[in-house]
Amino acid sequence: MKKTQTMAGRKRILLGVSGGVAAYKAAELVRLLVKAGIDVRVVMTEAATRFVGPATFQALSGQPVYTDLWDARIPDSMAHIELSRDRDLVVVAPASANFMARLANGLADDLLSTLCLARRCPLLLAPAMNVEMWENAATQDNVRRLASQDVGLLGPAAGDQACGETGRGRMLEPAQIFAAVSLRLGPKPLAGKKVLVTAGPTYEPIDTVRGLTNLSSGKMGYAVAQAAAEAGADVTLVSGATALEAPAGVTRVDVRTAREMREAVLPLARNSDIFIAVAAVADYRPAETHAHKLKRGAGSMTMELVPNPDILGEVAALKNGPFCVGFAAETENLQAYAQEKRRKKNIPLLAANLAQHAFGQESNSLILFDAKGEHELPLAPKLVVARQLLDHIAAMLPKRAR
Repeated sequence: MKKTQTMAGRKRILLGVSGGVAAYKAAELVRLLVKAGIDVRVVMTEAATRFVGPATFQALSGQPVYTDLWDARIPDSMAHIELSRDRDLVVVAPASANFMARLANGLADDLLSTLCLARRCPLLLAPAMNVEMWENAATQDNVRRLASQDVGLLGPAAGDQACGETGRGRMLEPAQIFAAVSLRLGPKPLAGKKVLVTAGPTYEPIDTVRGLTNLSSGKMGYAVAQAAAEAGADVTLVSGATALEAPAGVTRVDVRTAREMREAVLPLARNSDIFIAVAAVADYRPAETHAHKLKRGAGSMTMELVPNPDILGEVAALKNGPFCVGFAAETENLQAYAQEKRRKKNIPLLAANLAQHAFGQESNSLILFDAKGEHELPLAPKLVVARQLLDHIAAMLPKRAR
């Protein structure tokens, strides 16, 4: 958005800053938002003022900063109502473990928490805390509760922390948060589109207790489903077994085997505009499945494997089928294998990465292959990469007639 935008057309954000060392990053976020022509109003908790002074945010935003629930500048003493009613989005960065716990449990004992409960617009949180605090069961319970309340989370990222420890809990960089906010405030490029996504591993049973599977966590597929929903699409997610919660607003269909995934996908694909095959589908399954646990013998065991269905290939071959996007997780010769797979499947777009750098990780990098060549998406949190992928897909859609 340009600074020449009229006041009537400007997007308006309320930025909440809670207590944490990462509060200094919020100053850069304000600078980026204001530079993009966005109207930014800042509300700070008392703890946040111990890290960065209100004068810093006032100078960067060009507006008064609010910290007090009883601020006398608000004539009716209802700052928690008045400050958010003209806003398009509320973003809290950093969101401390304490702030998230209070919000998840409906506690409202200061201006920022009360304002968030009284808001009418969407809310995004950028968590920032020590790795042990983030991984604590209580924090994870609060994360799930906030997700069920349709509160969006941006991050956290993994890396070195101010306390000297290393792990997940770092607040995303201001540029990453700015990109996510811009996406939320911008046009919905997939509005009115039906998007079908597959995610996670498949499991092929050998007997009642053993099976063949892979190391896919499903995180990339779930990130793609969330990014598609953010872009305005009606999203259905067909998922293998994972421990992940479905993104808000996404319809999830649970499957286990490759054949179950095929049976779920094919009817849905016929009525979809876009099919994104992120799932790590097993190429083979045992020819015979035993109805009891196989006992260990004295010697070796031989097992016959038969091919599983090629789900992406079948969908790509549908008459008047959806725009198809494939994923290729390779361990070597990434470019050569990815290009070969795109040609063999006859699909317009394929996203490829190295499996050993992506499976189970919080971040990912992709190389996109289409008719124009290669497009690199550098290493970033999977949701950030997924949003970039959806942007690329949206840009390709007008060029193809259904």
